[in-house]
Amino acid sequence: MKPIFLLAAVLTATAAVAQPIPKDADSGPILAGPPAASSAGGGPFKAVVSAANPLASEAGLQILKQGGSAADAAIATMLALTVVEPQSSGIGGGGFIVYQPANGPLGTVDGREKAPGAASAKQFLGADGKPLPFMKAATGGRSVGVPGNVAAAAQAHQRWGKLPWATLFEPAIRLAEGFTISPTMARFIAFGQDSLKQAGPEGRALYYDKDGAPLRAGTTFRNDRLAAALRLIAKDGPDAFYKGAIARSIVKTVNTADANPTAMTLADLAAYKAQAREPVCGTYRQYKVCGMGPPSSGGVGVLAMLKQLERFDMAGLGKDNPVAWHLFGESQRLAIADREKWIGDPDFVAVPTKGLADPAYLGARSALIGAGGRMARAEAGMPAGAPTARVNAADNEVAGTTNFAVADAEGNVTTWTSTVEKTFGSGLVAEGFVLNNELTDFNFAPEDQGALTANHVQPGKRPRSAMSPTIVYDASGRAILAIGAAGGVTIIAQVTKAIIGVLDWGLPVDEAIALPQLVAIGDRFAVEKGTMLEAMIPAFIGMGHKPVATALPLKLNGVQRVGNGKSGGWRGGADARGEGRPAGY
Repeated sequence: MKPIFLLAAVLTATAAVAQPIPKDADSGPILAGPPAASSAGGGPFKAVVSAANPLASEAGLQILKQGGSAADAAIATMLALTVVEPQSSGIGGGGFIVYQPANGPLGTVDGREKAPGAASAKQFLGADGKPLPFMKAATGGRSVGVPGNVAAAAQAHQRWGKLPWATLFEPAIRLAEGFTISPTMARFIAFGQDSLKQAGPEGRALYYDKDGAPLRAGTTFRNDRLAAALRLIAKDGPDAFYKGAIARSIVKTVNTADANPTAMTLADLAAYKAQAREPVCGTYRQYKVCGMGPPSSGGVGVLAMLKQLERFDMAGLGKDNPVAWHLFGESQRLAIADREKWIGDPDFVAVPTKGLADPAYLGARSALIGAGGRMARAEAGMPAGAPTARVNAADNEVAGTTNFAVADAEGNVTTWTSTVEKTFGSGLVAEGFVLNNELTDFNFAPEDQGALTANHVQPGKRPRSAMSPTIVYDASGRAILAIGAAGGVTIIAQVTKAIIGVLDWGLPVDEAIALPQLVAIGDRFAVEKGTMLEAMIPAFIGMGHKPVATALPLKLNGVQRVGNGKSGGWRGGADARGEGRPAGY
């Protein structure tokens, strides 16, 4: 594999580790150019699912048609994605859920992976004391965290589910018994062979033919071991995953990996618990915006970007004005600077979440933004409650992941961002599902200038994430938009862009998703190649930026309330850059 470009060099001001990251939403080859004029949307529907693979959207829709809740459908969608989009997510990974019941308080579930008990702060340092190259660190057992998606699904089902647990597994089991490999999946199998072939035997056997060639598009793909694992979890509940035969298989796979075999124990899996977290909520104009709290940086990051832009007339400027995108970039620079310094797992480090979301603090941050030119430096602020000793930490989060959003006919709505991190995660496969490389989301270098970073490796700790499942409410308190994205550190900017597209520029969700993307982190300023933003480069240069036009890792999915009363419903939107499509009735 030849590195296509260094995302770290394009998107981060400082990088502890230079990583070869390819150009699309899952660290793989480009799947499509800029969005087509016709975006991937549909509706209005009484109920709708939007996922990054149409087979997964249909799996969720089957559950909705059986009378399942949005939670039920989201669980079925996550399970189906384990089968049909294994390069991005699944039960071998983790994620975050934001859920708004039709009647009741907003809830969230933290299903982020955890470092096993044997993990150490120096886990990703070489013998010379320097950070390992990214792919060497990510491939094999060293990078695998204890998966959280099954526990998250179980908690969501207990809190908001309607149908029997086992029913939710039926669509994914049918898919595991045979489906046709899409061109997208085939490209990822070909791209991911370095990890899959090096990490361990099961991935080699599953995704490559007897001659070692990657399986091609159009091939009927059966995953019998995954079907069996899903049947067992359906029958016996989450304990079937975290205890017993499946847990033993995960531990054995990690401990005996061909690449970087590393200690993980049955006790690590048995101890895993998904957690309910306080959502992060704030206002943007007349709207309320709620997202996931730490260890996700998405909730505070999206809210910060929006609130810092609130004093500007984004609607009046419009989507075709370079000034609007300049302001968007400047707000992003400030939000990411705060993320890199302050966000970590709140069970291990002090995270000033309330201070970061405080309107007065964000107003002061907004005052640093000027419409005429760029800030010389975008540095972290000092929110209320922040510890006095804390250092910035460069990001290792790569461009993988998936998001899906669901609204049911009763008005329940959810958005769930799920991941195994990079393409095919660690490259390890256990019982037919891909194991994550989520531990590489920790800082490889645990210290900077003699002080520990908020996101250094510790046993039992969850790594920081950019995942940003977000729900937006109108002035009456109705949920009107549920959205999320894939793409590593670009996620916060993608979600914020789509929200501005809907709220300020009056676009339906699919057209807001299809807007071009700008990613500004530190001194870097990247615009999506081949879009109208590339034509704005002279204007950006005039405002002091040093823009680069490049392909960016982009993949959003969302659902939007349309109309009122009996004439209303939900519209689904998926990213036309990929193969995702909404499905509804």
